[in-house]
Amino acid sequence: MPRAHRHFLPGQLWHITHRCHEKSFLLKFARDRRRYLRWLFDAKKRFGLCVLNYVVTSNHIHLLVKDTVEGVIASSIQLVAARTAQEYNLRRVRYGAF
Repeated sequence: MPRAHRHFLPGQLWHITHRCHEKSFLLKFARDRRRYLRWLFDAKKRFGLCVLNYVVTSNHIHLLVKDTVEGVIASSIQLVAARTAQEYNLRRVRYGAF
């Protein structure tokens, strides 16, 4: 069954959980967690993402964000996930999803 359509609800708060691939502990080192946060705040500057709070654990991230403009959350998460995966894969000589 296909995923339900996402609706834009301006001003609403969203709790987003972003897990590492196969629930692996890919963020167990502080260096990797800092890189994730660097890309998160780059997305904040680039797209205007409103980050209210966050928690970065060793295998997943919790984000509390506010929906301000349509598509901002999706674009931001896509940027963070892609850049973090690229850097991690280059450093660890691996490929695939992060």
